[in-house]
Amino acid sequence: MKSKIPSWFRQDIPDASTFKLTHLVSEFGVNTVCKEAMCPNMSYCFKHNKITFMILGSTCTRNCSFCNVDKTKEVKMGFDSDEPFRIAEVVRALGLSYVVITSVTRDDLSDGGAWVFAKTIEAIRQVSQEIKVEVLIPDFKGKVASLKCVLNAYPNILAHNIETIRRLYPKLRPMSDYELSLGILSKSKEINPDILTKSSIMLGLGETEEEVVNVMEDLRANSCDILTLGQYLSPSPSHYQVVDFINIEQFEKYRVIGAAMGFKSVLSGPLVRSSYQAEDVFKELNLSGNIR
Repeated sequence: MKSKIPSWFRQDIPDASTFKLTHLVSEFGVNTVCKEAMCPNMSYCFKHNKITFMILGSTCTRNCSFCNVDKTKEVKMGFDSDEPFRIAEVVRALGLSYVVITSVTRDDLSDGGAWVFAKTIEAIRQVSQEIKVEVLIPDFKGKVASLKCVLNAYPNILAHNIETIRRLYPKLRPMSDYELSLGILSKSKEINPDILTKSSIMLGLGETEEEVVNVMEDLRANSCDILTLGQYLSPSPSHYQVVDFINIEQFEKYRVIGAAMGFKSVLSGPLVRSSYQAEDVFKELNLSGNIR
């Protein structure tokens, strides 16, 4: 296992703007995946007024071995029906023009939390119809009604992360299914072809180049428009450990391969995460005419 983190993972030092945003989020009682997942880009993004909200609480019902979010075997945790409106108030206070919403997985809820996703989108659009919204959803156990509920609220981008290669699913995502995740992306495009789809792959978990390329091919075959590839970092010694630190040249190679496959956008680099530079990607796609 690799233990020495390369120099390019140095984080920005938090400044006054970072603490101000952190305080605001805390004051309104909303969660961010930036904090809960220990994202290495948190200080950078907060400095630049970028934030990824995490709805449906801060406790997940699944047991992925790479994730830092709290996990529980308990069910019937309920949900906070006021959460969408508090998030909208934070969006208003920060003057955000692009918002990313993700969630923990909530298998205890009959719709997987789809209703809260939809209500959050609607609440944000009540602040301004001009605000762009990207959602990063769980698999909803493949329930089409849940997927339709989110899509009917018309997010600008619907993301669902494949996370890793097929071979590593039993170790990393024992409660998830590779084919089901692919199906979420293809079904989304089938329901509404105008909504862009997006997925993400973590690297450094012991995968081969051939396996990564195979995942990329599977994503394209299931109508995925946008792809991000980044370096996995283990949150603690008790989580799945890093096997390799992928070099910059390999990340660039994956970017070129992905572009040749027909992805509308490929972000590939050590610090890239699913929501990394999400607004910039959307703007570039808009300028290039890749958004209907």
